[in-house]
Amino acid sequence: MKFVAVFVCLIGAPLTACGYLPTAGPTTGEVVDQGVQDNQIRYDVVDVDANVVSALLAQPEESFHKRFGTHGKPPPPKIGIGDTVSVSIWEAAGGGLFGASPTDHVSAGSRNVTIPEQVVGRDGGISVPFAGRVPVAERSTVDVQSEIEHRLAEKAIEPQVIVTISKSVTNAATVSGEVVNGARVPLSVNGDRLLDLIALAGGAKAPVYSTFVRLSRNGVTATIPMERLVSDPAENIYGQAGDILTLVQVPQTFSVLGATGQNAQVNFNAERITLVEALAKAGGLLDQRSDPAGVFLFRFEPPAVVTALNAPQLATGPDRSSPVVYRLDMSNANAYFLAQRFPVEDKDIIYVANARLNELQKFFTLLNTLTGPVITGIVVKNASP
Repeated sequence: MKFVAVFVCLIGAPLTACGYLPTAGPTTGEVVDQGVQDNQIRYDVVDVDANVVSALLAQPEESFHKRFGTHGKPPPPKIGIGDTVSVSIWEAAGGGLFGASPTDHVSAGSRNVTIPEQVVGRDGGISVPFAGRVPVAERSTVDVQSEIEHRLAEKAIEPQVIVTISKSVTNAATVSGEVVNGARVPLSVNGDRLLDLIALAGGAKAPVYSTFVRLSRNGVTATIPMERLVSDPAENIYGQAGDILTLVQVPQTFSVLGATGQNAQVNFNAERITLVEALAKAGGLLDQRSDPAGVFLFRFEPPAVVTALNAPQLATGPDRSSPVVYRLDMSNANAYFLAQRFPVEDKDIIYVANARLNELQKFFTLLNTLTGPVITGIVVKNASP
């Protein structure tokens, strides 16, 4: 009778504390139930189906050609303040306005005079003998040539003028970042695409899949993965004067917790990764522990995505985003096709809940720990003479 009483007490104690057994995290039911507490929604629980996957895949991605347009080659370069300009003047015959000088060149009866190179001043002009201060900033070389010829028409003998930009500091793009040699890259008359500018600056020094390209133009900034810039010709738009290209290395990672082969932060090592690939990288679900109906992905979603999911806008996250928990039932074979298309994003958290049977197994292990010594003592006592 004493053994029975002790046995009942030992069983009762673990049953009372069953909810306090060690666990790697909440069960499937607890994740769902804890979404609402005190009649307030803490996060949205969304069951993943074909419509959810389609809604996520339909969300627009950041794009250079959509943000900045796909206008062909940029217009011919214009002269800017700080540029170095060279002016050469021809007269139809000798004895004209421009006398002999060390830089004169006579050919076929004409006289060529080259004016020393000048830097365009803050007033946007350069000085030309007998033509005065000529405004050149924000004008093409052809316009400036016509302006100087017009001013010299009544002073020189049939003047012909050629204006060239010897060195430009305005018709250039800046390439910088932690994974590239910074450089100010002059733009060619034929036009240079973004990858051309990166190559002229020495190229990226980090893997393509972890490198992002940020383009700032006219007060607008957009960022895309370099892998997409390389693979999608439409994104490789022409550079423009004043563009700032910044290359940054941002390793894409996701975290895996719960009943998987590995609990860790895992690198994408690719531009995109799906949920099934993420689970495989983590060693898959553990047969003896995992609840295949309790595969969850935690993420803050922007308002546009929440609207597409027909979920309530909680706006409790960064930039008024809402916490969303996606649930996938991997005990359904069709879920593997959904997981193959479900996109994983940077800093996502994947959690696989423990099966309820695992909690029961823990209980019996604890029960054996508590009752084993007692039963052994009784057996030894009864076996004694």
